[in-house]
Amino acid sequence: MALTVDARGLSCPQPVLMTLDAIKSGSDTEIIVLVDTDTSKENVTRAANSKGWSVTGIQPDGEGYKLTLKKE
Repeated sequence: MALTVDARGLSCPQPVLMTLDAIKSGSDTEIIVLVDTDTSKENVTRAANSKGWSVTGIQPDGEGYKLTLKKE
């Protein structure tokens, strides 16, 4: 089961920090990140890539996005 990070309603850098905390926990090979701005989507994607994770899916989710991250 994937770990879910709900960062909707938060401004950067909070979504990035929450995503990095989830990556550091090391408990999952898939993380779902919920964000509600284009800036957060781009920043989370960049941060995940820098830690060796890839964004395998970006889906519209209400007024935001659902990002699926997987360990490379």
